[in-house]
Amino acid sequence: MDHRNDRHDPALPGRKILPTANSQFAIIAPDLGLLFLFIALVSCAPFLIGFRYGEVEYLLPMASAPAGFGLLGILLAGIPRAEGEAHLSVALSAVALIWLIAALIGALPYTLGLGMPYVDSVFEAMSGWTGTGLSLMPSVETAPRMILFWRSLTQWMGGLGIVAFTVALAGRSGLTRFRLYRSEGRSETFMPSVVATAIEMWRIYLVLTAIGVGLVLLSGVPLWDAVNIAMTAISTGGFSVHAAGILYYENPVLEMLVVPIMIAGALPFKLYYLLYHRRTFALLADPQAILLFALILAGCAVITFDLVTISSLAPAEALRQGVFMTVSGITCTGFQNANPLDWYGATVMVLTMLMLIGGSAGSTAGGIKLGRVILSLEMLNWWFRRLYSGWRAITPLRHDGRPILEHLPEYEVSKSMLVVVLFVLVATVATLLLLHIAPHAGFDSADVVFEVVSAVSNVGISTGFVNPGMGSAAKGVFIIVMWVGRLEIVPVIALVVIGASRRR
Repeated sequence: MDHRNDRHDPALPGRKILPTANSQFAIIAPDLGLLFLFIALVSCAPFLIGFRYGEVEYLLPMASAPAGFGLLGILLAGIPRAEGEAHLSVALSAVALIWLIAALIGALPYTLGLGMPYVDSVFEAMSGWTGTGLSLMPSVETAPRMILFWRSLTQWMGGLGIVAFTVALAGRSGLTRFRLYRSEGRSETFMPSVVATAIEMWRIYLVLTAIGVGLVLLSGVPLWDAVNIAMTAISTGGFSVHAAGILYYENPVLEMLVVPIMIAGALPFKLYYLLYHRRTFALLADPQAILLFALILAGCAVITFDLVTISSLAPAEALRQGVFMTVSGITCTGFQNANPLDWYGATVMVLTMLMLIGGSAGSTAGGIKLGRVILSLEMLNWWFRRLYSGWRAITPLRHDGRPILEHLPEYEVSKSMLVVVLFVLVATVATLLLLHIAPHAGFDSADVVFEVVSAVSNVGISTGFVNPGMGSAAKGVFIIVMWVGRLEIVPVIALVVIGASRRR
């Protein structure tokens, strides 16, 4: 057992006292303070948009976000750092708290600048940070550009992760930051350290965003629209500067140009690192990339076929909707050029399955992740090989090109299956709650299931069930579901457990 965090009782020599919750908080508080200070700094970016478009009257409401993050950061950074190392459970709960606080403070510009109810504002902010894209903003068309850019910026920062973003900016490593980074649902370590990995990912992210802006501009849309579309497409977020979203432009060329941007955000960022630094094109050798393209092709074929044969759409329109909605669904982006409410139930279920699976691990996409699906298939194959080779024979399980030791396969799969089960459990409980507390006139149970899966997988495709007219309780359910889904549930459970234990 590691006793480096233990304290000796001076009255009882040799007897050790377990670290208290306060001492654990003191270990991690300065790092949290630095994190919020960096968020405050980047939160000032919308001021440039405000000055550019003369929206001076909205500068003060917008200032509430960087001011809130800055004050909290100063308070936490001023706490004397305690010696020792933060427990993993503390790091997990801290990450859950970071994302919740980001939504609570990030909501202030919507309330102070647009007069939105605070619950609606928290919903909007949580949808932004988690890259979900569901919106309760009453009038996007009349909203100031500074606030609209704030929405896009939160999705862009949240795409790779708040902690990953600030670790890259801070440029310093350590066990506490490492645990915060891993607790955020990040496992990619293609560089020697967490800081190097985070910096490299953000460099890749910036390049992909710039390429995305260039692609969107080819469709003929204005620069302002192109920047926001590219930011929310590469982050697989889905917010738009128009209420109708992508449909506002009535531009099939734009839709087809956005498709590769969405796919780029859902691919493992390790592939871009290998391509740039090692000149290795590993796209066709990466299992997650192969599965992603296979599911896109299968989804496009099934949905297009259904739209032609069941919904009686013209083949060209069916293909347009099938390709765009399939890619948007499985990459968890949330852009839509059709309303699933108009589709046949079986077609909607196909899209629901794609959204639940999601994109690659090590990408900006949400969902269960393709890596877990691949591991499950490999485990299933491993079990069958053991059945036919005999239980005494040594049958190694290979994952990601590496063998997993004999005593570890069940452990590795159990971790992945735990997340899968928790995803399904959260979606089930949330659906049952919404069916009891939310008015759903014009929507059936399947529509509610679709909306919940869209929220827990951080997709944002909507049938219209999510709207400003929902009750506060229903909005609260969606806020929690988006938060839980983005962090893959376990950090939120850790926060709840630690909070419950302190009440005793």
